[in-house]
Amino acid sequence: MSTDEKHRSAWLPPRWFIRAAWWVHRRLYAAGGARFLRRPRAGRAGMLRLTTTGRRTGQERSVIVSYIPDGSSYVTLAMNGWADPPPAWWLNLLANPDAVAETVEKGTQRVRAREATGPDRERLWELLAASDDGWGELDDYAVRRSHPTPVVVLELSDQAEPLAQEGPGEGGEMG
Repeated sequence: MSTDEKHRSAWLPPRWFIRAAWWVHRRLYAAGGARFLRRPRAGRAGMLRLTTTGRRTGQERSVIVSYIPDGSSYVTLAMNGWADPPPAWWLNLLANPDAVAETVEKGTQRVRAREATGPDRERLWELLAASDDGWGELDDYAVRRSHPTPVVVLELSDQAEPLAQEGPGEGGEMG
């Protein structure tokens, strides 16, 4: 299959729709907290709230991302809705890999981010592609980007105890 055929085979909604969905996710979380996150199930990714430190502002920035569990770690893609530039949250993690992840099942925990490489990346890419959340056409979507899509592993940090629960926050997707 040629690159042009791959571009046509994997449909993506328009960019305005993707950004509107992000906006809705943030508002639902602000209104109802973690109940709007979802648990992962067999063949389906979960959703977690990731809070990073802005690389320019030093302020907390939150975003909701899909993930799959891998042991005690969470795995996601730094894909920015499959647009070419990396998402701000990934740039924030590159500047400071310490973050906070909130899931329905485990609450709020400190995590440390790293990019999967080599055989680890290949294994995790296959796990992501096997989920039933639109990642099944992962290779078709990835070919749209001018660079490889980072596979992000959020590992529990040394301070893995749950943090005190905070009230719903507004957060944002920018850094």
